[in-house]
Amino acid sequence: MSSFRDFLGPKLNRRNMLQVASASAAAAVMPRILNIPSAYAQAGSTLVIAAPATPQSLDCNFDVSLGTFEAIAALYDGLLGFEKIPDAQAPDARREDIAFHGDKPGGVNMVGKLAESWELDPSGKRAVFKLRQGVMSNWGNELTAEDVRWTWNRAFELGALGAFYTAVTGLKKPDDVKVEDKYVVSFNVEEPNPLLLKIHTNLYTPVYDSVKCKAEGGTDDPWARKFIENNSAGFGPYQLQQLVRGQQAVFQARADYYGGKPAIDTVVFKEVPTSASRVQLLQGGAVDIAQYLQPLEIISLKNVPSVAVETVPASFMIWIELNAKIAPFDNVDVRRAMNFAFPQQEVIKAVYQDLASPLNGCMPNIYPGFSGEFYSYEHNLDKAKELLDKAGMGSGFKSTLAYNAGDPVQEPIAIIYQSALKKIGVELELKKVPAGSFYNFVTDRKQPMIFYVDSPWCPDPGYSLTLYFDSKSYVNYSNYANAEVDKLLAEMAATADENVRLAKAKEAQKIIMDEAPWTFVTYPNYTMARKADLKGWTYYTSNNIRFQDFSR
Repeated sequence: MSSFRDFLGPKLNRRNMLQVASASAAAAVMPRILNIPSAYAQAGSTLVIAAPATPQSLDCNFDVSLGTFEAIAALYDGLLGFEKIPDAQAPDARREDIAFHGDKPGGVNMVGKLAESWELDPSGKRAVFKLRQGVMSNWGNELTAEDVRWTWNRAFELGALGAFYTAVTGLKKPDDVKVEDKYVVSFNVEEPNPLLLKIHTNLYTPVYDSVKCKAEGGTDDPWARKFIENNSAGFGPYQLQQLVRGQQAVFQARADYYGGKPAIDTVVFKEVPTSASRVQLLQGGAVDIAQYLQPLEIISLKNVPSVAVETVPASFMIWIELNAKIAPFDNVDVRRAMNFAFPQQEVIKAVYQDLASPLNGCMPNIYPGFSGEFYSYEHNLDKAKELLDKAGMGSGFKSTLAYNAGDPVQEPIAIIYQSALKKIGVELELKKVPAGSFYNFVTDRKQPMIFYVDSPWCPDPGYSLTLYFDSKSYVNYSNYANAEVDKLLAEMAATADENVRLAKAKEAQKIIMDEAPWTFVTYPNYTMARKADLKGWTYYTSNNIRFQDFSR
């Protein structure tokens, strides 16, 4: 049995990547956002970011939500990272090189971060990492192999997201991560695993300062859950200076960071729940970056001389889960009909202002192994009606579509979809769910139809397809199950032969697309809206920014 299939869902509690805080009036936000303490207001040395939400937790084993992404990236480092290359569509930006490189170990163009060097055994069952010496945490403790071992042991013991990361890497037990020397650590698996290197580039596989964590957690909290939730304990470029949830987080650059002190001394990460307020603050020069804006707002900012706006293809996907355990979506022809009825191009133009592309596959189209050749659901109401007739639903049916009130695009998409379905006799009730409770609606899997937005952070076809379509995956919210797909995913996980993996990924995509577990919506672009004098932005597949990249 493949290690991919070992992660049994209940432990995994993955937050919706685009879940945002509930909106408040712009007038209430403005005084607060502009009240930046004078200690942080040094010209040119402070970066102010307007974001939908502050970090809910600093423990990446339990939280995947807006605001947490940037915090984790600032406070922690992993063993490896992808090499950076110029972005073809954004001349002033870079992006991670996630292409397959047959001449490199694991087929990946990587650079060392906490690891100085690394070796992948030809068997694909063992990876050895030599750590940089003299790397200090924000608490003054030196990085050792014990920190890496403790970090992964924590993942084993606490489960949650750790249950997924250990399983997807093929690790069966804590002893599979071994301290070979003070600065050498190895990862050992029973079957060849193609993610033994790639997994260490993931934003949510950082290394903790185990000395500090053990001291703070003590015997009552051996894995330092309470401490890590509210404090930094890492080897990253910044340390946490202040965290006031619902208001702001403040980060201070570390002069002793092994990669050199970042150009920006202080980062003030302000919570501004409404996108209109974030736009206003950027236009007025009160903030340097405005995150997660509506398409029309993005268009308007392109005419502001003091602002630079760039949109690039991203790993984001938005779709509608069609619950295969709730009639009539247990019928494959009904699911196919729902896709033929979806006016994809109208949505892209009317809602996204062309800042998105059609979702024509079941994994990010920028990832190796993606195939768009199996999408055949161009808008065709006659075809949709024909399939409903075939399914015995020719007279139509009633259903419910739940959407996130905190996501500015889901409601207009739902209204357009509702109108199209009405033409073939499908009455769709729209259920507006508050942002704070939306994720629970997704994970309960009780909704016949529900929006979902996500991005598989590891740019690998096996990782992506397993996450959403393995019948045992906790993130398979459509309850999709196909024995042949499970078999193909298991076979992908058990070989390091990239040609074999890509061939099986293609087979799996063909089956999945034909059986339509989702209504395929869009690939939204990633947008960076910032002051024109702010340089250095890099696009990451985790769809977050890294403070250390920026300079003026």
